[in-house]
Amino acid sequence: MTSQTTVEKAPQGQGDAREPAPVPAKGLRGHPWFTLFGVAIGVMMVALDGTIVAIANPAIKTDLGASLAQVQWITNGYLLALAVALITAGKLGDRFGHRQTFLIGIAGFALASGAIGLSSSIGAVIAFRVLQGLFGALLMPAALGLLRATFPAEKLNMAIGIWGMVIGASTAGGPIVGGLLVEHVSWQSVFFINVPVGVVALALGLVILKDHRAENAPRSFDVLGILLLSGAMASLVWSLIKAGESWGWSSGKTWGCLLGAVLLFAVFAFWETKVKEPLIPLAMFRSVPLSAGVVLMVLMAFAFMGGLFFVTFYLQGVKGLSPVDSGLHLLPLTAMMIVSSPLAGALITKFGPRVPLVGGMVCTAVAMFGMITLSAGTGTFVMSLWFALLGLGLAPVMVGATEVIVGNAPLELSGVAGGLQQAAMQVGGALGTAVLGAVMSSKVADAFEGNWKEAGIPAPVNPQLEQAAEFGMAPPELAQAPGMTPDLFQQITGVIHDTFLDGMGLAFTVAGAVAVVAALVATLTKRGANAEAGGGMGGHI
Repeated sequence: MTSQTTVEKAPQGQGDAREPAPVPAKGLRGHPWFTLFGVAIGVMMVALDGTIVAIANPAIKTDLGASLAQVQWITNGYLLALAVALITAGKLGDRFGHRQTFLIGIAGFALASGAIGLSSSIGAVIAFRVLQGLFGALLMPAALGLLRATFPAEKLNMAIGIWGMVIGASTAGGPIVGGLLVEHVSWQSVFFINVPVGVVALALGLVILKDHRAENAPRSFDVLGILLLSGAMASLVWSLIKAGESWGWSSGKTWGCLLGAVLLFAVFAFWETKVKEPLIPLAMFRSVPLSAGVVLMVLMAFAFMGGLFFVTFYLQGVKGLSPVDSGLHLLPLTAMMIVSSPLAGALITKFGPRVPLVGGMVCTAVAMFGMITLSAGTGTFVMSLWFALLGLGLAPVMVGATEVIVGNAPLELSGVAGGLQQAAMQVGGALGTAVLGAVMSSKVADAFEGNWKEAGIPAPVNPQLEQAAEFGMAPPELAQAPGMTPDLFQQITGVIHDTFLDGMGLAFTVAGAVAVVAALVATLTKRGANAEAGGGMGGHI
């Protein structure tokens, strides 16, 4: 079945074709704004899951007796599956229709969420999180493909702005929802909530969404390309995760995996120039805005997702806040992303993406450097200031980078572009979690003994408490240890907090430097021909 939205080929010598505006839909099915509403519900479920789990991590660690590495794998397993599968999932949508892949993704994601809630071991939680990531990979690029095919070019930025607002609100609202659920129900409820949301999203999708396929969408699969790219992505993300978890950055295993990833990427790039219908037409990257948008997405996710991992432990460990209070303290981040996402879409539509993207990353960098100053005594106003500035910075980048990547790709590759955009974000998130986690662990190992001696604690250094310092939480059972007095417990808790803050400060320094580099990359972005005309490369790749 072919959609009414097609890509016309330009006559020889007349330049790029312009896609005709989508034919206005009658009723619910295929209506642009109803389509946006339908995909937003599904995307909200996936975006919410990213940060709602961060709040649940301390409870999962306590309940299932997980180590720091295992807790990181709750996030990293999900990111690994997403990163490996996103571009292939986008290709599936281009080939078989974005409506079908979106609905399958919704159903699978909800079922995997329910399975996590029923799990009684950390291994099962991680395994089902991987499955969750695979279904999330089907859902996210399909959502962007549906928006790209449904909205006319002049309204696409606004649609993506609202789509970004939903993602921003869900991402930032996760800690509040998660805090309420963890504190008043259980950590399992954080995953169970996806089941009814998934049912609603599936029902809306069946009624509202209309299948869209470009006229010249690829009809075959680049199987070898899929295997090469999946192997390269898996090797890259795996090496980053293991380097931060146990191997270390000087390990031969780490560099062997990284070298393997580079070789697989090189072979993949060579193969893509030879195959008739490549998985990723490399000509896409001739677009400077598209390439810059991909790099920008990686760097933004590195800083944000890597930093957010530590913020939740800071609030619950060092500040001693409950899960609900932790979520409420992140409310300025939520509110600013909700307010600034549609505003960013409007600004990008009127002035182009460059200034909002540069400004967004500058705000993000300032916020990251500002959070270096967070301490046990930091007041709510100061915390709120940095969180609000972070939300203000992230919103235009999420909206603008998405528009640059998807808007500069031809319609028949909108799924691949959506997968590329999401893959960049997940790889960046995995990079941030792994690299900043390694930075944190290294700093904790260096600072713990010195802080212990500086505190004048009479007992010998206890290396087992180093892991507690990585979380910023003194083990509850420590207060009941033989010979433990309230004053000694207070001293040891202070050492744990100080060491955690040392590590977190260095991690935020690295995140801030990455945000500065991202601001420089953002100067290379501009609105491409496709973003304005809706066509551009269609039929020429």
